[in-house]
Formats: sequence, structure tokens, C-alpha cells
Amino acid sequence: MANRTGGQILVDQLLIHGATDAFCVPGESYLAVLDALHDASLKVTICRAEGGACMMAEAAGKLTGKPGICFVTRGPGATNASPGIHIADQDSTPLILFVGQIERGMREREAFQELDYRAVFGTMTKWATEIDDAERIPEIISRAFHVATSGRPGPVVIALPEDVLTDLADVADAQPYQVTETHPSLLQTIDLQKRLWAAKSPVAILGGSRWDPQAIARFQRFAERFDLPVAVSFRRQMLFPADHPNFAGDLGIGPNPKLLKRIQDSDLVLLVGGRLSEMPSQSYTLFGIPNPGRPLVHVHPDAEELGRVYRPSLAINASPTAFCAALETVHPPQEIPWAGAAAEAHESYLGWSGQPAPVAGTFHPGEMVTWLRRQLPDDAIMCNGAGNYATWVHRFHRFNKFATQLAPTSGSMGYGVPAAIGAKRLFPERTVIAFAGDGCFLMNGQDFATAVQYDLAVIVIVVDNGMYGTIRMHQERHYPGRVSATTLKNPDFAAYAKAFGGHGERVETTAEFGPAFERAVASGKPSIIHCLLDPEAITPAKSLSTIRAEALAAQG
Repeated sequence: MANRTGGQILVDQLLIHGATDAFCVPGESYLAVLDALHDASLKVTICRAEGGACMMAEAAGKLTGKPGICFVTRGPGATNASPGIHIADQDSTPLILFVGQIERGMREREAFQELDYRAVFGTMTKWATEIDDAERIPEIISRAFHVATSGRPGPVVIALPEDVLTDLADVADAQPYQVTETHPSLLQTIDLQKRLWAAKSPVAILGGSRWDPQAIARFQRFAERFDLPVAVSFRRQMLFPADHPNFAGDLGIGPNPKLLKRIQDSDLVLLVGGRLSEMPSQSYTLFGIPNPGRPLVHVHPDAEELGRVYRPSLAINASPTAFCAALETVHPPQEIPWAGAAAEAHESYLGWSGQPAPVAGTFHPGEMVTWLRRQLPDDAIMCNGAGNYATWVHRFHRFNKFATQLAPTSGSMGYGVPAAIGAKRLFPERTVIAFAGDGCFLMNGQDFATAVQYDLAVIVIVVDNGMYGTIRMHQERHYPGRVSATTLKNPDFAAYAKAFGGHGERVETTAEFGPAFERAVASGKPSIIHCLLDPEAITPAKSLSTIRAEALAAQG
């Protein structure tokens, strides 16, 4: 071995652990790492803001199951990245954020941009630490990969003092990381089979992370053997094919009432991988706490999550991949009491996600999504941030393949554009669509420049209703007619795209959308399609005026 700088040792560890991409905003606090990256095979994406860079890395972690890698500079660089960290935390996504830090000898003087990263990020990470010695870099990076991926995946933050990165050290590299796997016991699979045999109306709910295509295929076979209706959790629609005859729909915001009733009437719920947190549980009303009110089999890779909110009848500490492998040995009874339930649930889902009801105005977002559903390849990656515009995507698009959905279960705005850019950087051959509201887009719209820089032909669909629509909807429900701080005056987003060197289109009617989309694809450029939505078209089910009128009537 020979002496290497701390920066070189760090980059070598990333390559050993299989990292292929890194997203960054450069900073003088980690110049030694940037120098080491100059000759490395790691593909570096230069971003325009740390929030977008961290969200790109989070998207990479979602799609691959491997830690997304992000580098930012100290102080404001790190705090700007914090939304991506929070998304990774709530979405159970493996992510490692490296933050430049002041030199060790300057600590606790409030030096330029100094922060205590353990304190700042400690509550929203699985581990936040700082490297004090270049010789410990292999050890700490190895631990970071293990922590980020094992159990319930999540983010790790590592602070990098400038002088540690320039120090020379003669140290051995770590071995490549391996994800710690947890498996169900034979007794647990037998217990599960007995419970299924005793049930009259069971249902499955899939969520969380640590899935792969093989696990999904195995769960499909299990569902087919048992004629089991299968629902997916909030923004986890890629975990079970929507066109599969056992698919029952998703537990998102404003879900199919018939799906909610099916779950409420069930006598056995099999929850695999998910936490059933606020959104999928309908604000914690779907099940009792701590007693769910019906037998619950909860499968989760993190033992601390089992029994944390809901007390399961059977708790199985296993990853979805390991659990689904064990399902190959679970067999149905000779006669299934709930035979036909899956077909009934799927028919209900098809009706719910079929033809959108009319809305106010000349542009219909539901019809736009159904048009895309017919046109896009099954492996197209659909990305969105937060806002009412996303309800049209979740209700009317049908996800049929794994790794085709990027959407923050944490409800973070500004996610769709950087997620799409990160996805297209990883998978340039695939179609990648970003949906954004007018407010959502301008939270990270500057990274459209990143798409242009790397010739990433993402297509951004901006749904513009001139307001923070979700907040306005809630405002009308609670304070009807008293509009405050929710109105927006927007730029010409098509012109914005052209100013960056991309392709831009303006769409005012539903009929204009299809040709505009086809021209965007044909351009081969990053594109923005600026769709003007009537403010009244606030949800697939109700107009803004209806919500206001209902609230006024309730007030008497």
C-alpha cells in the first residue's frame, strides 16, 4: 500500500462499495475529494442547488436499492440539502450525504459556515458522524453503507473536515458491503398459513422499501394461489402491477372508498414492508391503535418498527425480499372461502381509475394522464413532488413495473424535477416524466439547467393553476372564502425551458396536449409542457367552489 490523501481514500471506498454515480454542488471544503473524482470512474452530476442534488441521490437510492451518493459543502450547503435527507428518512431510502467541514483545529469557534452535523442531522438520519482521522475513512464509509441499507433503509450524513481530506494515510481498503438480511422462521410461515386458512376475507397491503422485481413476482404467485386482493401503500404503486387481476388499488390521499371498506371489513390484514403511517392509514383511522381491531400480520425489516404503532397478531422481522422468498412454501387450502374477492377488488379498481369525471376548464389533467397511460412504455419512470396535481397521476396512471415511480411519501414539494433528472442520469434509455405544480416546479426548477447540461431529455409537465392548490383547498375547507397567501403569479414556463436551451410548449386545452408531448419527445431535448389548469379543477372528485360551499354550509 502507499500513502493516499483522505479524499482519494474516500473515493476509492465508494468504488469498492459499488457506487456508480454521485450528485454534488461543489465547495472548497471538499476540494480534495473533487480532485480524487477527476480520475475516478464514478459518474459525477453537477447540480445547481443542494436540495436538488440530494433529491437526485435519493431518487437513485429508490430506484436501485443502493445508497444514493451526494456531496455538498458546509453550512448553507448542508442545510440546503436537508429536504432530501428528510425524504430519505420518511421514505426509507438508502442515502449517504457527505458534507465538507471546517478544519479540526477550528472547531467550536463558530468558524466560517461551521455546524455541528451530529446535532443538526441527528433526528432525521440513521447515523450522523464526522471523520476525525484519515486512517478511519474505510471503516466509517463501510459502516455508512451497512447502516444505510440494512434493517429499515435510510440516510447517513458524514462530515468531512478539510484537513482530514488532505492528510496522507497508509490504510487498507474495506471489503465491499453486504446488506444484512433478515428472514422469517419456519414456524412463522406455518403460523401465517394457518391464519390464512382460518380467514374468510383477508387482504394484503404492500409498502416500504427493500423490494426487487423477483420479490414482486413471488408475491404475485402467492396472491394468485390464494386469490388474495393486494393493495399498495401511499406512493408505492410500483410494488404490484396495476393490470394484475389481484390488484385492488392504492391507499393514498382520497382513495377508492370501496377499497377502504374492503380493508375495514377484512378479518386478516397482511402488511408487508410498510409502516402504514399517516397518509395510507387515513390519518390513523383505518386501524385502531395500538389494537388494530382485526388480526394483523406485519412484516418489516426493522424489529423496532414492529409493534411501534400497531400491535400485530403475528410480527415477522424480515425484509420483503426474504419474506417473499419464504412465501413459495405457503400453500392455500383446498377451498378458498373468499374466492372471487380479488376479481371483485380489481374490477372496482379499474372502475375507479378508468374514465375521469368532467372538470372545469378546457384542460383536463385526468384525461392527460389517461392519454399518457396509453402511450408510454411500461418502464417509463413517473416522478412527482407534492400537490393536488399529483392526485390525478396516482389515480389514473397504472404502474406495472418495479422502479417506475418516484414520489415522496414525505410529501416534499420540489421533488419531481430533480428526481426525474437523477433517474434519467441513471437510465438514459428510459422515458422519464416529471409532474410538477406551478408552486412545486419553482422550488427546484433551476436544476432544469442540469438536464440541459447533460442532454437528459426529461419531459416536465407543469400543471399551472396560479396558486398553491393543496393549501388553497384546505384553506377553503377551514376558512371558506378567506384567501390568504396562496395566490401565485407565474412566468411563462415554456419560455423558461427555451431560455435554458430546452424545448417548451404551452397547452391550454386537453386536445393540445398529445401533439405537444409528441413534439417534446421528437425534440430530443429536456422539455417543459406548460399546462394551464382552471383553479376550480382542484381534485378528481370536487371543485374548489363545491369545497367552499360545503364548508360554508357546515358553518351554518
